[in-house]
Amino acid sequence: MEQHSSGTDRIGTEKIGKLLLDFSIPAIIGMFVNTIYNVVDRIYVGQGVDPLGIAGVTVVMPAMLVIMSFSILIGVGANALFSIRLGEGRRDEVERIMGHAFLLLFILPGIFIIISLIFLDDILIRILGISEAVFPYAKSYFQVILYGGIFGAMSPGINHFIRSDGHPRISMFTQILGAGLNIILDPIFIFVFGWGVAGAAWATIISQFASFVWVMFYFNSKHTPLRFHIRDMKLDPGLTSRIIAIGFAPAAMTVAMSVVTVLQNRMLYRYGSDLAVAAMGIVFSIIMVVTTPLQGLTQGAQPIVGYNYGAKNFRRVRDTYKWTVISGSIFITAGFAVIQLFPQALIGIFTAEKGELLDLGVRCMRFSTMLFPLVGFQMISSNYFQSVGKPVQSTMLSLSRQIFLYIPLVLLLPRIWGIDGVFYALPVSDIGSAALTVAVMRHELKRLGGLVAEEG
Repeated sequence: MEQHSSGTDRIGTEKIGKLLLDFSIPAIIGMFVNTIYNVVDRIYVGQGVDPLGIAGVTVVMPAMLVIMSFSILIGVGANALFSIRLGEGRRDEVERIMGHAFLLLFILPGIFIIISLIFLDDILIRILGISEAVFPYAKSYFQVILYGGIFGAMSPGINHFIRSDGHPRISMFTQILGAGLNIILDPIFIFVFGWGVAGAAWATIISQFASFVWVMFYFNSKHTPLRFHIRDMKLDPGLTSRIIAIGFAPAAMTVAMSVVTVLQNRMLYRYGSDLAVAAMGIVFSIIMVVTTPLQGLTQGAQPIVGYNYGAKNFRRVRDTYKWTVISGSIFITAGFAVIQLFPQALIGIFTAEKGELLDLGVRCMRFSTMLFPLVGFQMISSNYFQSVGKPVQSTMLSLSRQIFLYIPLVLLLPRIWGIDGVFYALPVSDIGSAALTVAVMRHELKRLGGLVAEEG
């Protein structure tokens, strides 16, 4: 295990600023490229099919988020435990955590995928509430996505271990490989083969499979002594519960996004039209790109916080949190400025349609992101609690914005302002969740300060 220690021991010794850059920049690049999966699909569908195709991809996103939530639940939960155990010096448990995660990443999304294929039409019509005009596009896209859904869950789930193993650049390449292949295959399948939205789906699952092959190759390479073993791929209720407890908060947030998106789409249909759903799909694609640096930053900070917390280097834990909050606030504020200043140009990337679709998109983008700079602090704080193995606080902060505040607001505000009320619900929930985060983090930073004082 000496070769392995060279990749992780520096997490407890190097300067925080340099370390955060080393881990976050590859994560940001990787996350940005990974975001291209969904964004590029919508761009090519919007340019090569029609706006209803964008609506079709948008309305099935809640079901795709459920698949993603399994990857986050197991990948993030096991990865946090992985980092903490490395910091504690308990390296004998690391491969057991990895093998257990592999098995769970196969079983949990697999069950969901089988159920979804059996009840596909019912899910699309009764749960997702898809209109008759959008149904053919949605079914064509989602059915293909389900065929390769296992790889869509396993590849990012296992890739977390590569970063925490001390190789963030290799982790970044995993994401670049998949997204780059997706960018190449999308126009071939959509324009050359004429497969429409199904072509976009095939490009996605082939790319996800390629990423999966790569991450498995890493754990059979000279870069790490860690290996996946059949003996470790057996269910252990105790280990399963610990992994799920730690990964529950970000996974619950993803499921919450799924529930919120279903509800949001229904409100858009009630107070708007298929074009309103398409406009929201475009806006959310842009928001995904803008928040990518923030997500990459939190991913880069996670192994640093987890390792040092396990090693009882509390001053480094506190400093990492502060550096991450400052950097994240700068990123998200810059993205906010671009969104508010250039909404028409950003929407034009996805569709050449003018008129109602463009007007709806601009209003949605400007209203929904009015208080966007508050999001960074809230997301980073939730990730901090996840990194130090405190799932209750992390879950509370994660769900405050998506569930406790947004859902009642998206039901109430459209009754007052119509479709604009759907757009207003997000910034109003940002205010409440930021206030809660301030209260929780004040208490945590005071506790952490006491530990730093004891550390000397």
